[in-house]
Amino acid sequence: MTAVLTGTQKAALLLIQMGRETASRVMTQLTETEIEQLTTEIARLHTVDDETILDVLDEFKAASNRGPGLGQGGLTFAQRLLEETLGKDKARDVLERLSSSIQGQPFEFLMHAEARQVVSLLVGEHPQTIALVLAHLRPEHASAIMTGFAPDVQTIVARRIALMEKASPDVVAVVAESLKRKATAVLTTQEMSAVGGVQPLVEIINRADAATEKLILEGLTQSDPELADVIRSMMFVFADITLLEDRAIQLVLRGVETSTLATALKGAEDAVREKILKNMSERARTTLEEEIDLLGKVRMSLVEEARSQVVQVIRKLEESGEIMISRDGEDEYVN
Repeated sequence: MTAVLTGTQKAALLLIQMGRETASRVMTQLTETEIEQLTTEIARLHTVDDETILDVLDEFKAASNRGPGLGQGGLTFAQRLLEETLGKDKARDVLERLSSSIQGQPFEFLMHAEARQVVSLLVGEHPQTIALVLAHLRPEHASAIMTGFAPDVQTIVARRIALMEKASPDVVAVVAESLKRKATAVLTTQEMSAVGGVQPLVEIINRADAATEKLILEGLTQSDPELADVIRSMMFVFADITLLEDRAIQLVLRGVETSTLATALKGAEDAVREKILKNMSERARTTLEEEIDLLGKVRMSLVEEARSQVVQVIRKLEESGEIMISRDGEDEYVN
């Protein structure tokens, strides 16, 4: 099966197929930023299957007299190519600056794996190992993986992520090597870096569904009340809607179905309800109020799920830069 490559990776693969001399001439026509991006990918590309090479060559409509599969990247190729393009001194400076990028992420082989597959791989591992892996992954991916563990495991892992600061490269290497053997995947180590802490945990919980968020916070409240309070103070919850500016509320309302909003407002504080209603047209306000009344009694689990959906819309708007959330009462800004 053909590998899926980014545009930069395809360009890097094409340069490798050209050979150092031709590739060097091409790179002299590029900006320094482009050279650095390509160098990183060239150094990380080792062997590539024939089908992928042919597809890339066809895509670029390039002709090559070299047989498929002959091109091989790697750090040595990247170094020599840079030296021929920039000279030895500048090549050394560029490689030093790109060293961490070239090495890649230690758990890169998990980054595109399905959450359930990662859960299967990690089941039975020590909670500290699970925490280390999740702290290296994208928050939304880690959140989906966290959901797959039992509630008691979620609590322990969440606490360990929050208390984690730096991971020794030796420790990361041992964990990576062990998981590599289990997953039969390629892995490289990286320099010591900040991979845990409260903020990454908050980002993971923020992307979890309502049930998982509740389980994690309840578990932390029992095991470490102070930590649970810190995490809650950093999270945006439904009641924090009162902190948003009117224009931000209006943007949020565009992304929420009336039925979802009606369920979310059942039993909500007056301040929250008033904040939302005053930012609606008279007709929309009347429709919402009627739908709330028609709902009658609603299970709290459904209300919490609806509120979670509203909060997810708010968090996405914040991530995209369309709104800014003040968690300490300061003014917010809307682009």
